[in-house]
Amino acid sequence: MIKRILKSNQVKNLSNNPEKNKTEQFEEFCKTSHPAVVAENIGSLSPDDAWTKLKPLEPSLRAEIFTHLETDFQIKMIENLKRYDAALLFSDMPHDERADLFMLIPEDKQEVILPALAQAEREDIRRLTAYEENTAGSVMTSDYAPLSPDLTASQAIEHLRKVAPDKETIYYAYVLDKQRKLMGFVSLKDLIIADRNASVSEIMHPEVIFAHVGDDKEDAARKIQKYDLLALPVVNDKDALVGIITYDDAIDIITQEHTEDLEKFMAISGSHEVASYINSSAWTHFKNRAGWVVALAVLGLVSGFIVQKYEELLIQFAILATFMPMLADTGGNTGSQSATMVVRALALKEIAIKDIFKILAKEAKVGLYLGLLLGVIAYGRVIFFGGVDSIPAATSVNMIGIAIALALALQVITATLIGALLPIIASWMNQDPAVVASPALTTIVDITGLLIYFMMAKLVLGV
Repeated sequence: MIKRILKSNQVKNLSNNPEKNKTEQFEEFCKTSHPAVVAENIGSLSPDDAWTKLKPLEPSLRAEIFTHLETDFQIKMIENLKRYDAALLFSDMPHDERADLFMLIPEDKQEVILPALAQAEREDIRRLTAYEENTAGSVMTSDYAPLSPDLTASQAIEHLRKVAPDKETIYYAYVLDKQRKLMGFVSLKDLIIADRNASVSEIMHPEVIFAHVGDDKEDAARKIQKYDLLALPVVNDKDALVGIITYDDAIDIITQEHTEDLEKFMAISGSHEVASYINSSAWTHFKNRAGWVVALAVLGLVSGFIVQKYEELLIQFAILATFMPMLADTGGNTGSQSATMVVRALALKEIAIKDIFKILAKEAKVGLYLGLLLGVIAYGRVIFFGGVDSIPAATSVNMIGIAIALALALQVITATLIGALLPIIASWMNQDPAVVASPALTTIVDITGLLIYFMMAKLVLGV
């Protein structure tokens, strides 16, 4: 009887406090779910409502969920927070993400938050934000685990156990001398399987793959990818360790670079930040797309002038007009394929400008094979489905087929070579190869294709 009364009182208390019940349920959800899942669930709320839900959580869990929110959402939330709340949130964030976000918030908000942080955190933000954008120094974190070479394996494990809660990763620990110069590294596995009394200097790996603070961030990320590293140490001009880039940051960098290359490949300008399509305004999309579209449309008028110049030829041989779409599409497709292969190889450092003749020779062979194949297909199309009624009496279907097949084959070869050449020229001029690899290429190939088509038709048909 007493148990029933207690149980009914508990139910009654919960029903009398529905908000408390919801808060407890949300806290339990946060503790049992991945932070990315929680962030996805509250991302649809307003920044104020999202903070209302996050505020009661433990500081470390709150900061972890916050880091998985969209960047624009984070900025809006920080702008709405009071100075004390914003400072607490910044204090618990990973060092690199804290510095990145600090650079994105308005200057007036920076001036409010910075004095509220502890001195060590202020100095850490100033140090990390001082490096040039897109360098290894700008994406590294100072949250690494250092070790002295004089420690034993047992002492090193005990040290890592103490510092682990405050470090982003302890799977790699970096051995530093008194001037903080990088001597080597040890993995957690190395320490566990080593003799307890063996010194760190005996266990460590002296050959370290590292990056300098001024190196390009993509190059640093590629090193992590190439050598299957969990983290990459970053040193300054004096070879002193100043930070590390972790594998998750490398994934973000490579994802951002892929986004940038893809957007440039399709003639989309702008900052190329990894952001939600829905969260970007229509005006932003318009500004990013309009420039190249208008420029290429104006350049495309040249194609119209070429068609206009050969208008009499098209009137006399109407069948030629039916193959113009095939010519344009095939040239654009083969050129884009060639450009894509070269841009990728340039990005991965598989080829360099000095390899230009090898590249053109290879692409010329590919273009020749494709040209022969497509030329035969085009010739067969004319012979079997050409439509004799539309051909002048003095001209044979066979001659029309040869003219179209030769023009198409030559167009494929030239388009393949142009597709390979444009990215290399852009790279030689210190421009991004992806910018010219697709939209500019398509327009140029259309122009050259029409010239080849009509000139070959006049030559073969003798008009």
